[in-house]
Formats: sequence, C-alpha cells, structure tokens
Amino acid sequence: MARLIDSLHHDVRTQADRWPLWSSVCFGAGCAAYFALRAEPGVWPLAIVAVGLFGAWLVGRARGLPRTATLFLLMVACFGGGLAIAKLRAEAAAAPIAPMDMAPTQVEGWVMDVDSPGQNGARVVVAPVRVRGLAPEATPQRLRVTVKGAPPPPGAAIRVFGILNPPPPPAGPGAYDFGRNAYFQGMGGTLFALGPTRPADLARPPWRVRMAMRVNAMRYALAERIVARLGERTGGVAAAMTTGHETWIQSPDLDAMRDSGLAHILSISGLHMAVVGGFVFFAVRLLVAAWPWLVLRTSGKKVAAVAGLIAVGTYLVISGAPPPAERAAVTASIAFLAILADRQAVTMRALAAAAFVVLLLRPEAVVTPGFQMSFAATAALVALVEVWPRRIREFAAPWPIVAVQRFGRWLLAACAASLVAGMATGPFAMQHFNRTAVYGLIANLATAPLADFIMMPALALGAALEPLGLGAPFLWLAGKSVEVMLAIGHWAAGLPGAVQAIPSAPAAALPVAFLGILFMCLWRGRWRWLGLPFAAAVLIWPRPAPPDVWIGDGGANGAFRQGEQAVVMRPEVRRFASDLWSRRRGLEAVGRPSEGWSCKRSFCAPEHEGGVLALWWGKAAPGAEQMDQLCRSAEVVSVRAVIAALPPSCEGRLVLDGADHARGGSVELWRDGADGWRALWAAEVRGRRPWSGGGSNSAHPLNPLIPADAGIQ
Repeated sequence: MARLIDSLHHDVRTQADRWPLWSSVCFGAGCAAYFALRAEPGVWPLAIVAVGLFGAWLVGRARGLPRTATLFLLMVACFGGGLAIAKLRAEAAAAPIAPMDMAPTQVEGWVMDVDSPGQNGARVVVAPVRVRGLAPEATPQRLRVTVKGAPPPPGAAIRVFGILNPPPPPAGPGAYDFGRNAYFQGMGGTLFALGPTRPADLARPPWRVRMAMRVNAMRYALAERIVARLGERTGGVAAAMTTGHETWIQSPDLDAMRDSGLAHILSISGLHMAVVGGFVFFAVRLLVAAWPWLVLRTSGKKVAAVAGLIAVGTYLVISGAPPPAERAAVTASIAFLAILADRQAVTMRALAAAAFVVLLLRPEAVVTPGFQMSFAATAALVALVEVWPRRIREFAAPWPIVAVQRFGRWLLAACAASLVAGMATGPFAMQHFNRTAVYGLIANLATAPLADFIMMPALALGAALEPLGLGAPFLWLAGKSVEVMLAIGHWAAGLPGAVQAIPSAPAAALPVAFLGILFMCLWRGRWRWLGLPFAAAVLIWPRPAPPDVWIGDGGANGAFRQGEQAVVMRPEVRRFASDLWSRRRGLEAVGRPSEGWSCKRSFCAPEHEGGVLALWWGKAAPGAEQMDQLCRSAEVVSVRAVIAALPPSCEGRLVLDGADHARGGSVELWRDGADGWRALWAAEVRGRRPWSGGGSNSAHPLNPLIPADAGIQ
C-alpha cells in the first residue's frame, strides 16, 4: 500500500507542467454545460460571474496564493468563461427561423453555394431576398433548398416554389440536434422545391455576399474541372477532398467508405490540412536548402512555416471553410506559429491552445462529433509521440538492412498510430453513428501511405495548377490513387461482419468517456491507466430497453418494436429520421408488411383490432367514423391534425394529436403496466432554447439582402 501511495505522489509531482492543460478542458466543459441546459440562461448573469471568477484568479495570483488554490480558481474561471462565451455566441447567432406548417410559397434569392446532396436530390444554399408570406424581419438569412435536376451554380439569382419548413428537430429524444447545428450556421429553414428553379431579377447584393458567391463559384468551377478531367466517379471523390463539394459522389462508394472506416478521408479535416500543410512545409524547406545563397541568409524552417501557413489558409478558402476544416486550420496554424516562435510544434500545449481558440470562436463545436473525434484522436496521437521510444542512432550497416529496419519502424508506428486513433474515436463513432468498422484498422493502414504521400500532394498540386491548364498530370495521378482507395474501401466493406451496429448509450456515458480519454492523454505516469474504464464507458454502459413505439416529429411517420426490429409505418417518408432512430436504439428498421393493414392516402391502421400503432398523417382532421376506426384498430393512435372530440371507442387508448406533436416533437413510448404508457418527448430533452423556438432575448437582425421598406409579399 505504501508503495502505491509513493507511486501516486511521484506521479502527482510530475504533473507540474500539465495542470495548465486542463484549463482548456474546463473551458470546453463550460461550453458543453451551456448546451446541456434545458432553459436559456441570461447573458448578463453569466458574463458577470465569468468576469468575477477571472478577477478572483488574478487577485489570487497577485497575492501569492498557493499554486493549488490558483490552479483551482483558474479551472473554475475557465468553466465559467466557457458558459459565458457559449451564451454570447448563441446571442450573436440569433436569426429568423422559418415558421411551422407554412403553405407552399415562392422564394427569390441568391445561390450562395452548392451543398451536399440529400436523399431527395441536389441541394443549394440560398440567401433569400423575398419569401412570399413572410415579413422582412421574419425572413431567414439562409435556406437550404432541395432542387429538381442539376443545382444552379453559386452566384445565380433564382426563383423557386416549394414547401418551406424550419430546420429539422432531433429524430428522437436525445438524438443529434440538427436544428441547433443549423442555428449556428445561420440556416433558418429548408425548402423542398415543387417545380424547377427559374431565373430571377434581383437587386445587386451587398459586397460580402458578392465576395462569398465569387469564391464559391471559383470553388465549384474547380470541382467541375476536376470531375471533367477524371470522370464522375473518381473525380467526384477527388472534388470532395479538394473543394468539399460532394455532389458527384456515388452512393455505393459512400457506403463502402463508411463501412470500411475510410469515410473520414472524404471530409476535409485534420488529415487533409496536415498533409497539405506538411507537404508544402517540407517542399519549401527542401528548396531553401538547395539554394546555398538563401540558406546562409535565412532560416529555411521558418520560411517553410510561413509557406505552410499560406497553404493552410488557401486550402481553407478552397474547401469552403466547413467547421472541420476551420478546426484543422487553427490547429495547423498554431503548429506553424510555434515553429516561427522557436517552439516545438507538436505538443500538448499547442493542442490545448488550438482547442481553446476553436472553442473561443465556435463554442458550439464542443457538441459536434467532428470536434470530439478530431481532438480526441489528436490528443491520443500526441500522447503516443510523448511515450514513443526515441530511435537510437544505428551503426553503419548495408543499405538493405537499414531500409528493412526503417520500414519495420514505420510499419510499427503506423499500426500504433492507427490503433490509438481508432480507439480514441471509437466511443464517439459508437454513440453518434451507432456503428464501428471492424476492418477499419486494416483499411486505414493500406490507404495511409497512398493518401499521405501520393493522393493528397497530387491533388494539392493539381488543384493549384489546374486554373493554368497544367494540372492534368497531377490530377491523373490523384485519380489513380482514388481508384485504389475506393477498391480498398469496397474490399474491406465486403468482408463478413465488416460493420457492427451498436446502440447509443445513455447521454452521460459520452462525457465520461471523453474525460477518461483526456485523462489518459494528459496524465503522465502509470496512473493514467485509471482512465481506461472511464474511456470505455460508451462500450460497457448498460443500455436501457428500447421503446415500444416511436412517432416522428409532427406525426408524419412512426414505428413500433417487434422483437429486434422496428416496423416503420411509412418506410419511404423521412427515411433518414426513422433510420437514425432505429440505429440509436439498436433495432433493424423494416418496412410495414403489405398484408394485414388498411392504408389510404391519409392514414394507415391495422385491419384487425389489437394492433400497436395507427397513424393519421393527413393535415385535415379525421371524421368521427374514421377516428372510431383508428381507435378500434390500435392501442396507440397518432393524428397529425388537432382533434376537437374523441369517440367512445378511444376510451383506454393513447391518442396523440397535432397539439401534442407541436409541443413535444418526436416521442418514444414504453409500455408501463398492463394498460399504461410512459412517454419521453424530444422537447423535454431539448428544452426551450433559441434553436428550438424559445428562450432567446435577442432581436433578430434584418436580412441585409432585404430592403428596409419591403412589405409582405
């Protein structure tokens, strides 16, 4: 026992330079705490508390308090600062949101960018100028529009008629909140086009909008040229990795990349920034070293760092600056700035600083899978570098022996890095995506040399030279690399048991796992292994029983559990939501059988009494006879419209109508005894927040594209 205590004391003493790293963790915890609240706090109380806590820390340092006390004050102050910054960011992001149940309307606006395609077709981001039926102060600043046919290019002025809805709420209680994500992106709604897009005659937009459209038009034109060079299949993947446009990626290839654990290569993130920035850094450093006059008069390393900064910034613009690319650019920039300041580039301090800067600018990132996975993986890799044994300089040996030794060391390091990164990101993949790629390690090991040393550098050179007409050789090489990568992805995805489905753990499991991973990375010494059981919380946490019934937002779809399957009432309607819910609950989504059901245009119910769920999705309320039929057929009846009165046959049935759905969103139901039901509504978990339609005190800023004297169209 005494030896254990002595070992613990020794480990604590070795953490002297590590304690400040936890300030970024506490800042992130404060940001996360804000998003976990069920009611919106006031901005001034949070700001005053945060300033007071930082003041207490400064006073404590000035008066020479013990280091333990000042560290504690710093951690508490960072937590309070995270809360306040997240609230301020939410206030700054406030913008109009499209109303519910709006009649089909006409939208006129500017195409800002071409978005990733959805299940129903191509999508574009539109800055609306006029929305028929909405006042200027109620017009969203951005809309995501699903169009028919090919998407119009950025910079086009369009008119489109369609169904306008607010951003989608969570598919189920506790599921990922797409509405929150849209809120911080300034996306005030979604429009499903009912007809073709037509040209519109609009006034000249503000200069910032024009600049954004020009940049996005340049990006889209580059993507089109890459696709024209390499073909739609290969070029679509190459374009996604270069400009972020996923318009041309084919569904089988996307599924194979996901199932093989290679989908992260398609999303512009840390890997791409590291490869592009690192390639430019080493290339410029080599060029400087090859010029004797220059190498004697300047620091080649610092010149290369400046070139790396420029490359990262340029790539960020070309990629469209999605949130993962922004985070990666901040991290890479801090590494290059460390080189300019004669500091070590890859350290935990640099990573903590990058996390702090990212959360200071985008505190909402803390609840996104991309931020969690990228920083967990990077922290694990930096921790691996810290404990990796330093290479002993070998004695002179024949070059074949040296080559074999170096290849063996590289292979061992690559295996260790892939394994550590995969284990660090595993809990987040399980919780958010409910899947794990069994052969992901093998696929990544096979793809890493190709992606790092051939594909990404060739894409970078090809994209840079393509506007001059000189990118063909490099794009050809990149295209061949993409073909090999896709072949590896399809091979790994086709192996038996390539994907294992895992239901989501309770919400508390993921923060526990994140803290366990961070403890293992930040703590020095053998006691870091105490974090291992916490890091595995998502895997080992007991799962509750799945619900017996699920009804989607608005009552447009529903499902009931039958063994290990979720029988979906309308399999082709809002399929993404039903698939997401069933995966989270560990159920296999299957379509409703054609026999044994009475289904019409507006409803679907069991033909015989004793069924579980009957669904009425028509906007008009059912008549008394229809309502009687629904209640006789099923224990749970969901009606999209508001019901004024219920027939006697509904006695003892659980009937949910439009008023319930409007208040609660989607709902999960568990049997509670012989005749009762226990319900969990999405609104209960989501709370009243600005992105859920309540809780913000900010006045919405007027859309700068709309004239101040415009009226309702």
